[in-house]
Amino acid sequence: MITATRLAVIGSSIAGCAAALAAQRAGAASVTVFERSGGRLAARGAGLAVHGERYAELEAAGFLDARMPYVPLARRTWYVKDAAAPSPLGRTLGVMPFGFRTYGWGSLWRELRERVPGSVEFRPGSAVKEVRLTSRGVELDGEPFDAVVGADGHRSVVRTAACPGTVPAYSGYLAWRGAYAGADLPDAHLWPADDCAYVVFDGGHVVIYRIPDDCGGHRVNWVLYTAPPAGHVLPPDGRRTLTDDLAERLAEVTRKQLPPFFAALIEATPADDRFMQPLYDFTAPRYATDRLALVGDAATVARPHTGAGAVKALQDATALQEALRAAATPAEAFAAYDARRSPVGRTMVDLGRTLGKALVHGTPDWAGMRDGDLEAFWRRADGSGAFGGRELKRA
Repeated sequence: MITATRLAVIGSSIAGCAAALAAQRAGAASVTVFERSGGRLAARGAGLAVHGERYAELEAAGFLDARMPYVPLARRTWYVKDAAAPSPLGRTLGVMPFGFRTYGWGSLWRELRERVPGSVEFRPGSAVKEVRLTSRGVELDGEPFDAVVGADGHRSVVRTAACPGTVPAYSGYLAWRGAYAGADLPDAHLWPADDCAYVVFDGGHVVIYRIPDDCGGHRVNWVLYTAPPAGHVLPPDGRRTLTDDLAERLAEVTRKQLPPFFAALIEATPADDRFMQPLYDFTAPRYATDRLALVGDAATVARPHTGAGAVKALQDATALQEALRAAATPAEAFAAYDARRSPVGRTMVDLGRTLGKALVHGTPDWAGMRDGDLEAFWRRADGSGAFGGRELKRA
């Protein structure tokens, strides 16, 4: 165990809290967490899903448990708009097993944050500007540490120090996200509570499922993937607010491409509960050096089709925890961690690109599909088993 190590974690979202917990459990002499934001993170994000097998692994590792609020899903139903369909949900293309649990990002973050013991020092409002390697360790804006874990997202300063020149590549399309109060959902009885809706259209799709609302009820989480309007320029500062042209693009797709039930749900989502997410691909060529390690989006960003965001961050933390417990020095632990997790990052990025091509860039003739066509399409697009959770098995 790394009992003599003074370790810092940069970032305190889900990945950062999990990494801090991993380091503390592994016996680090001290753990300090730097967070650029001065406020609470619980309001960030919307929903996320965890496959049942992945849940069992993360529960065994001590990062999830059954007390955390969740909604169980049993199936994924594919819908397409069809004026001749008798249901406002549209025409059903097919139904597939979907053994997932869904969580609210904020409530999951709170649960993880509360698990981190008081011996871990959190420094809100502390944006690290410089990561400098020295002969004895790492300096963060001049303050010395023995080792540093970067959990600071896709603009990671730790990754810049560990892997200079690693730049995220834009996928060519966006995710529009939102959450709607479940109690306000009209005709809710038409759509089963344990169903994940996959509503497909030419050039994209929208994924819709229920998540806990922290009050004993549900919110409806939705993520719509498609290309932005022609000429749209991504904001250089990473802002996620919906500009007028993006709001108009969302309204156009919703009105023209979605069945009435799902269109009404998105249109009724308050503007303050909607945001935009540019989708990028990248994975660091290595997850660690002798003194620096990367977890979560700092290490790899794969498209959300893979289900590899928060889940992969927690798996990174699990692997880091095991490596730190088994090693006498950070260098030894980080080498083992890198060997285990770097291949997973590469697999995730490749899988995300494959699914993006099938589900956004090169969509089939959904409206023309009949019995058996969806199964054949999915065998071609998803030979790796994504969405069934197999792509995130332990490495």
